[in-house]
Amino acid sequence: MSAGPERRAAAPPGVLPAPRASKVELRLSCRHLLDRDPLTKSDPSVVLLLQSQSQWVQVDRTEVVRSSLHPVFSKVFTLDYYFEEVQKLRFEVYDTHGPCSLGCQDDDFLGGMECTLGQIVAQKKMTRALLLKFGRNAGKSTITVIAEDISGNNGYVELSFRARKLDDKDLFSKSDPFLELYRVNDDQSEQLVYRTEVVKNDLSPVWEPFKVSLCNLCCCEETRPLKCLVWDHDSRGKHDFIGEFSTTFEEMQKAFREHQAQWDCVNAKYKQKKRHYKNSGVVILADLKGSLVPGLHHGRLSDPLHELGPPAGFWVPPAGGGASAQEPGSLQVAIDFTASNGDPRNSCSLHYINPFQPNEYLQALLAVGEICQDYDSDKRFSALGFGARIPPKYEVSHDFAINFNPEDDECEGIQGVVEAYQNCLPRVQLYGPTNVAPIISKVARMAAAEERSGEASQYYILLVLTDGVVTDMADTREAIVRASHLPMSIIIVGVGNADFTDMQTLDGDDGVLRSPRGEPALRDIVQFVPFRELKSASPAALAKCVLAEVPRQLVEYYSYRELPPRGGGAHDREAGPPETAGPPGVQPRSVASTLEVP
Repeated sequence: MSAGPERRAAAPPGVLPAPRASKVELRLSCRHLLDRDPLTKSDPSVVLLLQSQSQWVQVDRTEVVRSSLHPVFSKVFTLDYYFEEVQKLRFEVYDTHGPCSLGCQDDDFLGGMECTLGQIVAQKKMTRALLLKFGRNAGKSTITVIAEDISGNNGYVELSFRARKLDDKDLFSKSDPFLELYRVNDDQSEQLVYRTEVVKNDLSPVWEPFKVSLCNLCCCEETRPLKCLVWDHDSRGKHDFIGEFSTTFEEMQKAFREHQAQWDCVNAKYKQKKRHYKNSGVVILADLKGSLVPGLHHGRLSDPLHELGPPAGFWVPPAGGGASAQEPGSLQVAIDFTASNGDPRNSCSLHYINPFQPNEYLQALLAVGEICQDYDSDKRFSALGFGARIPPKYEVSHDFAINFNPEDDECEGIQGVVEAYQNCLPRVQLYGPTNVAPIISKVARMAAAEERSGEASQYYILLVLTDGVVTDMADTREAIVRASHLPMSIIIVGVGNADFTDMQTLDGDDGVLRSPRGEPALRDIVQFVPFRELKSASPAALAKCVLAEVPRQLVEYYSYRELPPRGGGAHDREAGPPETAGPPGVQPRSVASTLEVP
C-alpha cells in the first residue's frame, strides 16, 4: 500500500514470504577468565555455534589469544540476521592447547553463554556471565558481544604492512613484533580492527596481508581516525610496547599513491625522556588494494532500504560508536472480546483456556511476542481490549486496559500479557461490535507525539487479534491512512474460521489503500494473516510470516522522514598508551565509490 518505494509481490496465502537478511558483524572480548594453565595464563579462543533443527552447529571460531585472561579478539563473526526469526547462538570459550583446526577435544572449557542474535542486536553491546556445566558460574568470567550492521557497506580493502628498524626489546634476541590496527569511535573509544601474526626475532618484519571491510576499518568514513600500535610479543602475555602512530584511511590512500606510505612509530615515553629521540622504528604500508561492489555510492548502497537495514528500535546499530538515535520500539497488543468468539467457559470458544493447549489468541501472541520482546529494553507491553462490556458499569468499550489499570496498561513481559488476558476473561461480558479504529487512533496519537519530538526514536507495532471482519471498516481505513505517515505498523491476525475476505482490503499488497475520502496511504503499514492458514506451522514459522513486512515498513518510514540511524558501542582498548582524540574540527567524509588505489 506504499505510494513511494517499489512494492514487493505478495506471497500467496499460507506461503511464507522469502525472508530478507541483514549482515551483522559480531565482535567479542572476555574478562576475568579462569586460569587453567599452571605455569602461564590461559590461551583462550571462542567457538560460535548456531542452533539449527534443535542441534548446535559450529559456525566459526576466533583466533587464539596467548596468555591472556582478558582477551580482545580481532576475529569478526559475520552472520545473516533475520528480524522475524529466533536465532539462538552459543558462545563457548576454551583454553586452547593446539591449533584451532584440530577442534576442541583436548581444550579446557572455560565457560559458555547462550542468547539470541536478536538480543545482541537490540542491546548493541551485551555482556553476560560465562557458565560452566550444570549452570555454575565460571568465577567472575564474562563475555562481551558487540553487533554492528554492515548491510549495504560491501566495500573491502586489503592492507599489507611491514616495518623497519624497530626497537629491540629482548636481551638475548631480537624483538618478536606484531601490529594492531584500531579505529577511533565517535565516543573516542578504540575498536580493534585487526591484529597481525607475530614475526619472530626480526626488527624489520613483513606481516601477512589482511582483508577488512570498510565498515569495520573506518565506518565508511575516510577521515575517521585510525591508530596502529606495534608490540614485542611476550609468551606470558606481558607484551612490550614499541610504538604507535595515528592516521586516517584518506591519508593512507594519498600516501600510498605518492609512494610515501610510511609513518614514524613513536613511543611517547621515550620522546619525553630522550632529547634527540626520533622514533622506535618506521611502519610502511607495503600494499593497499580496494574492492568495491557495483552500486556503492559514498560508502553506502544507493538503495536507502539497504542502507538502513533491519528495524531500528528493531534495528542493528551501524559502526562508529556514539549514541543511538532509535531506541527499542514499542509493542501494543489489542485483543477482540466480542461475543462472536463464544462463551469462554465453553470448550468451543476461541477464548477457551485449555490448560494443555493454548488457544489461537495465545498462540499468535506468544509467537510474535517472543520475537518482539528481545527488542524492548524494559520488556513492558501495552495490552488493550475491544468489544466487551467492562466493570464497574458494564458499558461497551472499544479501548480498555485488560489489566484494568487505565493509568498504566502495560504488562511485565509477554507472560504478563498472557496472565492479564486470562484474568480479564471472567471479568468482562463479551459483546460487540468489532470496532478497531479507536485503538488504531490511540496508538497513532502516541506515534504522532513521538514524531513531534523530532527524532521518532520509537517505532510502534500494533498487534490486533480478532475473530472476524471489522465493523467500522470506513473509520478503520481512515485511521490506517492517517497512521501511514507515522512511525507505526499494524499486524492483524485473524483467528477462527470466519470469512476474512474483506480484511484483505486493509493489507495493501494488491493496491494502495485509500480512505473513504479517497486519500491514499503514504506507506503500506498493514499485514493481515489468517491464523488458520498457519495453524499447523511452528511458532517460529508463524512469527516469520506475521513479522515479515515490519522491517521494510519501518525502513520506508525512516527513509521518508530522512532520519538515518546512528551509532553503536565498541570495545575499549585495554592496553597501551592513553587514548587520544581524533583531529579536531574534522568532519567525517564517506568513502567514495571511486576508491583511488593504483
